[in-house]
Amino acid sequence: METVFGFELPKGFVDGAGILHKRGRMRLATAGDEIGAMHDPRVMANPSYLTVVVLANVIVELEGLDAITPGVVEHLFTADLQFLQDMYQRVNNIDPPTTVAVCPECGHTFEAPVNFTQEG
Repeated sequence: METVFGFELPKGFVDGAGILHKRGRMRLATAGDEIGAMHDPRVMANPSYLTVVVLANVIVELEGLDAITPGVVEHLFTADLQFLQDMYQRVNNIDPPTTVAVCPECGHTFEAPVNFTQEG
């Protein structure tokens, strides 16, 4: 079973010296990764920070960097963060939540994705 997956960031992380880092590796998450992250004081103060802490735990390499910290993840471009969140979902086989919906015009029943981040 494959447990570590390579990636290339769409934009790349630019470090303090201006060096671009694009290639890396992410491992499968464990229950401990998510449970431990929930106890992080930054996550308890701001639940949105959970993604940052979990990704910092499961990204095992980003070319040329000694360590992947939440600070590194915080400074990723938005496109790269979205890419890594999508990759995390895919490699850990996490299906997005769905709900059964009914078309108001024709009555057809279908599954629709649930987006918890959208208001309305």
